[in-house]
Amino acid sequence: MVGNTAEAEDLTQEAFLQLFRKIATFRGESAFSTWLHRLAVNVVLMKLRKKSGKETSLEQVTEPDEESGTPRRDFGAPDLMLTGSIDRVNLQRAVEQLPPGYKSVFVLHDVQGYEHNEIAEMMGCSIGNSKSQLHKARMRLRDLLQEAIRSKAREDRRAAGSAAGSEG
Repeated sequence: MVGNTAEAEDLTQEAFLQLFRKIATFRGESAFSTWLHRLAVNVVLMKLRKKSGKETSLEQVTEPDEESGTPRRDFGAPDLMLTGSIDRVNLQRAVEQLPPGYKSVFVLHDVQGYEHNEIAEMMGCSIGNSKSQLHKARMRLRDLLQEAIRSKAREDRRAAGSAAGSEG
């Protein structure tokens, strides 16, 4: 998740420190391995959130590149740092649109890390039902996210068309 062995080792150590501190909060409602996995993933995610972007002065960004002679940053280009945030917002909206059964299984499995046998026990259904609900939830999410992309493209085309029309 971090792409750096030394940092991964530090985060592993941090995860075990968290385990030591929070072992009393383990309720036994899921497998210990599931709980530990979630704890470790949360440690990594918190570290990634705390990482701040590298600061760069405006002069350094706008000065021409020595090799190409063009500015180092294209100010009209999409901000890739924001793209992930927009994707998360779209995903969150799509999850909210799922039917309750699909949403429950999706959140329990893909977000919280529970296994199908644990989900089946919690929801009072069969393991096969849990797997089926998850599959259907993912297919529905895919459709909802693709529709969000298509809607955004239509809005962009309309905005470009109205901007072109107002210039003339």
